Order: sequence, then structure tokens, then C-alpha cells
Amino acid sequence: MTNRPRARDLGIRIGTLEPGSYNSITDVAGVRVGHVTLVSGDGPLRIGHGPVRTGVTAVLPPGDDWYHHPVEAASWTFNGAGTTAGLTLIDEFGRIETPILLTNTLSVGSVYEGVVRYMVETIFAPRGAVPWFSPVVGETSDAWLNDIGGLHVRPEHAMDAIRNASGGPVPEGCVGAGTGMGALGFKAGIGTSSRRLTGDHEDATVGVLVQSNFGGRLTVAGVDLADAFKDPPSVAINPLDLDGSLLSDADGASIMIIIATDLPLSSRLLHRVCRRAVFGLARAGSDGGHGSGDYVIAFSTTQRHHGAKPRWRHVLATDEGCITRAFVAVAEATEEAILNSLTAATTMVGRDGHERRAVPIDRLVEVLGKGTHRP
Repeated sequence: MTNRPRARDLGIRIGTLEPGSYNSITDVAGVRVGHVTLVSGDGPLRIGHGPVRTGVTAVLPPGDDWYHHPVEAASWTFNGAGTTAGLTLIDEFGRIETPILLTNTLSVGSVYEGVVRYMVETIFAPRGAVPWFSPVVGETSDAWLNDIGGLHVRPEHAMDAIRNASGGPVPEGCVGAGTGMGALGFKAGIGTSSRRLTGDHEDATVGVLVQSNFGGRLTVAGVDLADAFKDPPSVAINPLDLDGSLLSDADGASIMIIIATDLPLSSRLLHRVCRRAVFGLARAGSDGGHGSGDYVIAFSTTQRHHGAKPRWRHVLATDEGCITRAFVAVAEATEEAILNSLTAATTMVGRDGHERRAVPIDRLVEVLGKGTHRP
């Protein structure tokens, strides 16, 4: 875990809603997050040997038997330049029946195998039968820093990320699937945030976790900072554009956005919530570039527990317009999670001496001024 500050530690306030206790996706009861971080080697790229700058992140819905007790879910693809697995099952059945795993683009297969092995060993083998099921694995490319073609992420790393998942504070920045990622011209990675909904109905929480790896102009609390740094990072090249051409940071390089909530939302309503996450992405400075694979996955921890949140169920059934509060929450939490993925990240040098520099915190505070707030 890094000692670098989160956005709120710097006095930056995003929006009007308050975060949960940890300002994390784990503020949604029962949700856990685990990381496995792989860093080794320096110098020139030797495919299959390194340098290695990659990892795995697992987001676990409540419980330990997700197949027999799935969560209501939805997904939305803002731009489909990616290889996320499991989305068609989410869209067809409106549920997620495994943990959600994140990794690098070319390691989706290994992580998929790891999820299968974990589910078989812990859930299905004791029952004596293995059914058809659909793991969910998302990705972004860390090829600028990592020997991505070396396939250093193995199934056991995915299994370990699931096993070591916990609630409470979530390590951010250069950890897990975010180890080799960069966004908006700086080092980025994993970030998380949450928002509480309080008032006339039961209290509820919306939590977001992001794997940031996209292009655009860094924008903080509505202030465009792309030209504010005296020595801006050089443009990096991502060799994994779909058509084989070279892709710069300014064009985009992808994000995974995972949303958890204890609001009792149907798959249809979760799909509506997914689409609003892009407002937070845009506010952080994304330009939605051609090669940016931007995916949103959301799940409700209470929708399939029919006695849970009865007042929210009633008001959603009688006045669906109240879901606007969830739209506001997810946009704010997504924006702040992206900022946390940047402020928590540290400078990293990877293959061939490629460097992703961290956002200079002192300069950030100087430009913004403490107590920055944008309603």
C-alpha cells in the first residue's frame, strides 16, 4: 500500500454526497477486494522473461458460493475495444455468479482458468458435479511497462487474489491489476470511492472500483490541469491498438469500472446506473479515444434478497425517478475513484526504460488550492 494521499486527503471534494466509512467499494456490506501484484526485472524487454509490471485484482460479491447465490447485475460497454469475458451472461440472465477479476489484456485466459479452478475446488467438487457457469474477467493493457506477451499472470495468481480478498480499506495505485497502468499521461492503477444515500428511505451505499488506463486531459474538480505541470510527461505508446497501429495516451487506452450497491436494483435499473458512470469518466478528463476499451459492470447485493430495503423497493416501484440519486452517486464515486487511482500511484519504470511518472502532489495542491469543491 502506498503512502501517497487520496484525493480527499488533499482537500479535494467531488460533488455533494458524502462517502462511506472507507470511501471504498467495500463500504457496500459484504463486498471484498483482493490483489496480487507482480513486479520483477529491469532493462530491455525479453519476451517471456520481463520486466514484469502486472497483476490481478478480485472484487468479490458477498458470500462464498456465488453460483448458487448470484447477485443481480448489469453491464454496459461505452467503447468495445477490449476482451472482457462474461458480459453476455450478465446481459442475458441479469446476474453474476463468480467473483469479478481484473488483469492485463493478454492474461484474461489465465485469470479465467484461475476463476474456474477456484470455483471447482471450493464449490463444485465437494458437491460432486460441475455445472456450466460464466466467470467475469476484465482487462486493460499494461504493455508500455510490462512484458505483456510473456504471460506472467498465471491461474494461481487469480486464485490467490480471490483467497486474500478482504473488506475495509483497499490498497490503490500500483497494485494488482493496476500495477502497470497509466491514465491521462501519468501513472495510475486501481482506485475506489463510495457515496452514501441518506434521507427519507433506508440508508444505502454506492461503491466504485476502477482500473484506470485511459487517455485525455487530466481534470480535477472541474479544473483542466493538462497544461499546469511545468514538465509534463512524454506521450507514451501503447502497441495494442485494434488495427495494429500505434496508439498514444491522448487517444485512450481503456478503463474497467466496477459498481457495487446495496440498493435493490433490478438488472434493468443497474444498466441505467452503469451508463451514468461515464459522466465521472468524462469529468476526470477522458476523451473516449478510438482504442479505449471502456466497460462498466454493476451488481446489487440486495435485489435477490426480497425482504431487504423494503422502503427503497416501495419507492422505486412507485416513483422510479428517485433513482436519479443513484445516478449522482455513481458519477461522483467514479470520478473520485479515478482521482484516487492517480494520486495513490507512484512513479514506475518498466520495460526498455519506459516510465510512467506519478502526478506531482505538491504541484497539484498548488494549482488547485486546498478545499477545492465542485458541486
